[in-house]
Amino acid sequence: MTGKKRILSGMRPTGPLHLGNLHGALNNWINMQEHYDCFFFIADWHALTSDYEDTGNIAEYVRNMLIDWLSAGLLPDKSTLFIQSRIKEHAELFLVLSMITPVPWLERNPTYKDQIVQLSNKDLSTFGFLGYPVLQAADIIMYKAYGVPVGVDQVPHVEITREIARRFNYFYGEVFPEPESILTQTPKILGIDRRKMSKSYNNAIFLSDSPDEISAKVAKMLTDPQRARKSDPGDPDVCNVYEFHKLYSDSQNVERINRECRTAEIGCVECKEIMARHLINALEPMREKRAYYETRPNLVDEIIEDGCEKARKVARQTMAEVKAAIKI
Repeated sequence: MTGKKRILSGMRPTGPLHLGNLHGALNNWINMQEHYDCFFFIADWHALTSDYEDTGNIAEYVRNMLIDWLSAGLLPDKSTLFIQSRIKEHAELFLVLSMITPVPWLERNPTYKDQIVQLSNKDLSTFGFLGYPVLQAADIIMYKAYGVPVGVDQVPHVEITREIARRFNYFYGEVFPEPESILTQTPKILGIDRRKMSKSYNNAIFLSDSPDEISAKVAKMLTDPQRARKSDPGDPDVCNVYEFHKLYSDSQNVERINRECRTAEIGCVECKEIMARHLINALEPMREKRAYYETRPNLVDEIIEDGCEKARKVARQTMAEVKAAIKI
């Protein structure tokens, strides 16, 4: 990996991974393994910011997330895969950065305001929730990452990290590079009810779903709302099932579905059945890998330990530099 620029990204273990996670982040990570020195972590401390009252499933979600990553194609010999809470230096750097981060920077964070509204059923009036961008900054600059792969909506997160790194360097000298946002193109993929795919909306197709579970969920997918009967011509451009066809069916099938939907030669039930078969077939290699790792818990433990040790080695060096800079 020598000579490659380092990137870092993470996911919160708040439930099983779904197709939105696969297309929104995981596939990009997999492709980046060949071109970057990749550090990918499971952000279990970040899960506490919103789920601090119910932590019983976090450990299970952490393990299942790693298995999902491995099953999808992240490779331990090409990427450093680790668990945030196993690297205590993250908490140490978070504490240092919290001493220099102005509160107004956190209060103006657009994600903070949005999530207060979206998660109105939870009490988010905590220091941890307000300060999570500081922990996020610690996660990133701990490894002196060149960049962070993000979607457009996440660019403000990286910008706060850049501001915090810049402020630290102003007070104590040049220790941290300012990370760049690496914008990634992600296909639009919605849940079975046409809302954003999310575990909390109960509209997700999970990477760990069985073929029967996938078929049942696809059968419930919303289609063209104007098409009440099979004999009515449809508009695939407003149909969520067709969006899935474009991801999982070959070009010949996509063209046929488009044509036959518009001329009412194919009904929604048959269209869904075809797409479900293609989706199930596409996920079959992932299911096989998942079964492999689920029956080898010792191998999973070894991958976790190796990844955490690699990350810990870098984090210890960074904290030594931080302590030298602030003279404590």
